[in-house]
Amino acid sequence: MKLISGVYDGRSFIGEWNDNGSIFNLTKAAERSGKTFARSLLEGIQQGSRFMADIYELKDEVEDEEGLSLNIKPEDPLFAWNAPIERPLKNIFCVGKNYRDHAIEMGGAADIPEDIIVFSKAPTAVIAHEALIPLHESITSELDYEGELAVIIGKTGTSIQECQAHDYIFGYTILNDVTARDLQQKHKQFLIGKSLDGTCPMGPFITLKEAVQDHSRLSIETKVNGEVRQSGTTGDFIFPIERIIAELSKGMTLEAGDIIATGTPAGVGKGMKPPVFLKTGDVVEITIEGIGTLRNEVK
Repeated sequence: MKLISGVYDGRSFIGEWNDNGSIFNLTKAAERSGKTFARSLLEGIQQGSRFMADIYELKDEVEDEEGLSLNIKPEDPLFAWNAPIERPLKNIFCVGKNYRDHAIEMGGAADIPEDIIVFSKAPTAVIAHEALIPLHESITSELDYEGELAVIIGKTGTSIQECQAHDYIFGYTILNDVTARDLQQKHKQFLIGKSLDGTCPMGPFITLKEAVQDHSRLSIETKVNGEVRQSGTTGDFIFPIERIIAELSKGMTLEAGDIIATGTPAGVGKGMKPPVFLKTGDVVEITIEGIGTLRNEVK
């Protein structure tokens, strides 16, 4: 199952992505049934099993003919995407240099980490699939892309063991960790260079963990203007997802709705010789096997 957050005719809604490329409006189905339903995907994730039970109940109640009337086509002019979690409750956790080849392209073999590197992106950086990435040309001349698998935490926990980590995952989405490389270098800590407005495209939907057979073997590819720049697999992680969740939760509470970006493969613009940074009109598409494709244009 893939869940989306969107707007239709000016009203926000939660939907389910259908295999035929349409979106089933769960919020509208709940209204027709007179049922109380989560107001956002974040609220639904926080509700846990109750939210999923509500979804399955709604789908069982809707007859085929009525269900067709609740389907929305993404090309409908009344429809617009929202990021799956439009405004995270806290900064997004980001794992740095989690692919050996990326660590090497950014510095050398000495940059391959022995322990997990973690930084964050501000919630105000989040934008949706198909939204425009601002170039911020008055602030930076080195805007770069980073295609990543992101994990959505499904329930609150601390001191989570690696063997328990899967139980704490709600699902997965795609995240573009857009980075101002010059600001990243200037300020040493990554927060400013990683948190400019509009530099965290996310989506297009959350794929529930039950729909992903093995998150450690997913291919990931980033294209800029149709040219493949990044191509890798989550099997290349230095630190697997279970280890990341365990490390983050040591003495720090992870909460339902928290987002963890797991790192990017080699092939970023900064690593090219000479470096090639994003410019107005560039289209960045990130595809992760079984998850979807996140597409954004630079403006």
